[in-house]
Amino acid sequence: MDSSSSYSRINKSTKPSFSSSMKKTHLYVLLVFLCGAFYLLGAYQQRAPYTTTTTPTEKTTITTTPCNFPNPQTTLNFQSNHSATTTETTETTTIVFPRCTANFSEYTPCEDPTRSLRYKRSRMIYRERHCPIKGEEDLKCRVPPPYGYRNPFPWPASRDVAWYANVPHRELTVEKAVQNWIRYDGDRFFFPGGGTMFPNGADAYIDDIGKLINLKDGSIRTALDTGCGVASWGAYLASRNIITLSIAPRDTHEAQVQFALERGVPAMIGVLASKRLPFPSRAFDISHCSRCLIPWAEYDGIFLNEVDRVLRPGGYWILSGPPINWKKHWRGWQRTKKDLNEEQTKIEKVAKSLCWTKLTEKDDLAIWQKPKNHLDCKSARKLATSRPFCSAQDSPDSAWYTDLKTCLSPVPEVSNKEETAGGILENWPQRLESVPPRIHKGTIEGVTSETFSKDYELWKKRVSHYKKVNNQLGTTRYRNILDMNANLGGFASVLIKDPGWVMNVVPVQASVNTLGAIYERGLIGIYHDWCEAVSTYPRTYDLIHADSLFSLYNGRCELKDIMLEMDRILRPEGAVIIRDDVDVLLKVKNIGNGLEWDSVIVDHEDGPLQREKLLFAVKKYWTAPAASDKTN
Repeated sequence: MDSSSSYSRINKSTKPSFSSSMKKTHLYVLLVFLCGAFYLLGAYQQRAPYTTTTTPTEKTTITTTPCNFPNPQTTLNFQSNHSATTTETTETTTIVFPRCTANFSEYTPCEDPTRSLRYKRSRMIYRERHCPIKGEEDLKCRVPPPYGYRNPFPWPASRDVAWYANVPHRELTVEKAVQNWIRYDGDRFFFPGGGTMFPNGADAYIDDIGKLINLKDGSIRTALDTGCGVASWGAYLASRNIITLSIAPRDTHEAQVQFALERGVPAMIGVLASKRLPFPSRAFDISHCSRCLIPWAEYDGIFLNEVDRVLRPGGYWILSGPPINWKKHWRGWQRTKKDLNEEQTKIEKVAKSLCWTKLTEKDDLAIWQKPKNHLDCKSARKLATSRPFCSAQDSPDSAWYTDLKTCLSPVPEVSNKEETAGGILENWPQRLESVPPRIHKGTIEGVTSETFSKDYELWKKRVSHYKKVNNQLGTTRYRNILDMNANLGGFASVLIKDPGWVMNVVPVQASVNTLGAIYERGLIGIYHDWCEAVSTYPRTYDLIHADSLFSLYNGRCELKDIMLEMDRILRPEGAVIIRDDVDVLLKVKNIGNGLEWDSVIVDHEDGPLQREKLLFAVKKYWTAPAASDKTN
């Protein structure tokens, strides 16, 4: 070093005194010490900026050793101070979010039953999404689980039983007692698998459907259940490798969707009213309504028009309940024969205007099929003008606060009557790894067959890394999983053999609309804007994954609002995996501390030199306090 060589030259030219010699010796030692210290610090920065973590178990959270990322702009010095609004650190401020009162335990911001009363009751508009106005109704506290909340039963046991304390509503056990929907006994609910139109159970009902259309060859993979009740139809289809997204409004039976999610069945709050459902066109192989009380024939058939939009070419619509088989049931339905006959005649007329073919009507079931293409349909339009095609400017994939239409959504062009519009889908499970037709045909900008294959391999590597950090991933610990920025569904595709299901979300702000390709892989998902609350109850998901989500929304809305929503829909002791740029993750971790998440930042799967890092977190277990005698 220059300092030591200079010291040697001075020593040779002079004869220093004892005191000056000692001073120079001290200086030499100090310089050597500082050089060594800076060398070790630099090596530490390159080698191990983060401390790894042990994995969470079902009843414990991630434990970490203190981890420090040397950042000259930020000092990580988080403290716990629950009595204060904020906790000051050297250069950052951690906001501590208080716990909401117990009456917010089922808070669903955009489906709030009080707010809904301000809107029209016609066409069920008041049951649609109506989110709080920013700045007027912002809730900046953490939604509490009800007192006595417990981890749900693991799948598949959860299909048939749930803890009463988790969804403390007995209304359905009384109102639907004779229909075998749900039974209350002791500290838990039991789901016998019955339904209004399937008194012998969902399995027997599905077997009856299977006698009319093929449910075994893998040609039917994605299903939509409208007005789902407690989602027993979807719950029992799961054993047949058919994944069903069940929807129902938050209405007088306010716990329907909540029960479905507690059972581990894919479900969300949703209603056919004035807006399109948040799905792409040609998404589902089959759509189902079992006495769902939707007025299919009214308003010029606008609701069946929406079913047609989300059905793939060749897909099926199944209807059981009024008015099907009205000659047998009209007395029990307390309606006249004339009324029911007129309703069925109107439905048949609407189905015909959609160019559907009625395959069969047997006992309580009626099944229609959407055509494989619209060649014959377009020829018929030259003679009839009752239902025109939508204009080219009206994208059938536009489905976020998009008005329902009575025009017919066109399917992709074909060259002959035997060709399937949009391309033929492989049967399940080959469908998962096959290049989706929308990608193969080049209709998704910037996504090719090659990039699709590379993405699939990339997610195999990433999920393998995830499982090394959290060895509960891939077990029955996590049944309901959310991917907040799904892209091509790679995360979900790699988890397909695990005992869980993934709700894939494509943000409306995403640069490319990939949700149609996700459905073509045999997966499910929705469009959503994460600046708003999602249409689900608190404590929906066991695990939440977010890839580059916060970079996407940086500057669009407050990151803390997105994380409060994540906290609302995450179960106690649920897990979070967030991957993003390190500077973004430092902000996220800071907010997570204020949510009482136990979190740690770990290296990218490719090593410490990558700016992208991973944050693993576990939500703390806590519940609302026990109700007082006065409250009871």
